[in-house]
Amino acid sequence: MFNSVYKNKKVLITGHTGFKGSWLTTWLLKLEANVVGISKDIPTVPSMFNELNIEHKIKHYQEDIRNLPKVTEIILDEKPDFVFHLAAQSIVSISYANPIETITSNVIGTTNILEALRISNHKCTSIVITSDKAYENIEQIWGYKEDDKMGGKDMYSGSKGAADLIIKSYYNSFFKNNESNIKLAIGRAGNVIGGGDWAKDRIVVDCMKSWSNNKSVEIRSPNATRPWQHALEPLSGYLNLGQALYENNGLNGESFNFGPRAEQNQNVRQLVEDLSSFWDFNHVDEAFTVTDNIPFDEAGLLKLNCDKAMFHLKWQASLDYIDTIRITSEWYYNFYNQEKIIFNMTLEQITEYENIAKQKGLMWTE
Repeated sequence: MFNSVYKNKKVLITGHTGFKGSWLTTWLLKLEANVVGISKDIPTVPSMFNELNIEHKIKHYQEDIRNLPKVTEIILDEKPDFVFHLAAQSIVSISYANPIETITSNVIGTTNILEALRISNHKCTSIVITSDKAYENIEQIWGYKEDDKMGGKDMYSGSKGAADLIIKSYYNSFFKNNESNIKLAIGRAGNVIGGGDWAKDRIVVDCMKSWSNNKSVEIRSPNATRPWQHALEPLSGYLNLGQALYENNGLNGESFNFGPRAEQNQNVRQLVEDLSSFWDFNHVDEAFTVTDNIPFDEAGLLKLNCDKAMFHLKWQASLDYIDTIRITSEWYYNFYNQEKIIFNMTLEQITEYENIAKQKGLMWTE
């Protein structure tokens, strides 16, 4: 997988205690990487990080990426071969309640990672993750391309757009020249689902918590459309991009979108109905009710154009919509019913995902 570029390499992940970070850490352990993680805390209770007992499988730093001296010290000491920067304040409702926390985490935190890499200047391949919400969303029906305008109406989107501009500035100012040993690329994705997410104000999380207690879930914005994808989809893109950048200097400074197929654009109501089919409801109406309690504005439509990733990386999404729903529900159902050891279940789903991608002939599976 990934031409074995991660085997026995030191890989630093920021935000490794989060949902996507825990999936990425587990996958890299499967790829036989030596994983180092930086996170300020364990963001949810329960947490995938704790349930998989990841802390005892890696080198774990509990530090805030807004602390530049400490981040610099860690990177100088560890000198990782790869960096995947995922750490962020990613909850839209929190960005309204605490905009300063969101801005400092997403903008200053990202700047600190880049500055620490600039200071270290050791040979390192770095993938910095922003978001599909970094784009100025005018709710166009076609997907946003990598060179579209950055922006954002809410604080979270604005912080991600600002972070994206900072990344580009660091690349052009410091990492583009021949004296730099840092190679840098940007990955953008959004609206991931999958087992192990317990973050606030996420529709799948709300469903699983309610249904595990045999309760109906309240949903808002039932007609809002999202490009739902399993967390493993963009993570395969990030790992694919890391491999390609490691092997090809020509991708230095580039940005790439990673999103699902067009048919995965489903509205919230359809998503909830389909998820509920894997649980023990006599009728779909028992699974949810629609509420008019909408505490903050949300985009109605947001999708990405992933042609660049397909052309340069030969990457594309592997799962169809039904498989995305199925493996998400299976993970949670297993967790709440304790049918298998959850770490083993997670590894099985990664292996299943790899096999599906291999059957499709994707180059990263080699």
